[in-house]
Formats: sequence, structure tokens, C-alpha cells
Amino acid sequence: MKTLAVGELKSQFSAVLTEMQEGHAVAVGFGKSKRRVAVLIPYRQYRKTAGRRLGLLEGRANFRIPGDFSLSDEDMLLS
Repeated sequence: MKTLAVGELKSQFSAVLTEMQEGHAVAVGFGKSKRRVAVLIPYRQYRKTAGRRLGLLEGRANFRIPGDFSLSDEDMLLS
């Protein structure tokens, strides 16, 4: 994985996006030491990690949690 300083990322942003379309991830380095503080990954890799595994039902069932779903800690403990 390539690491770019913030300034390099800003000046090469279009080229970095092209690399990401090809499936490459890029780390963002910050400060003089270029300490890695973030990783930019292609969107298709992000979407793959968003799912939840269903254990024994994996591949045979699915579920969706609505965006407006909320459950307080108290409600969860009472269930």
C-alpha cells in the first residue's frame, strides 16, 4: 500500500482516484514523520465490509435494519 503525505495527496488527487478505481488502497501520512492516520480504500471494498454474517443461516437468509431504527440501552436490557 502506498503512503502519501497530505500535500502529495492534494496535488495528485485525480491520479489517486484513478488508482483507487483499479482497486488500490492509499494510506494518508500526516506530519513530518508521515505517520499513517487514514486509509482510503476503493468503494467496492467498503461495501463488501458493510454486511453482517448470519452464522448458520449465511447464504440462506438475509436481513435489513431500517435507517430509523433505534433502541436504547435500557430497552435492550429489558428485552
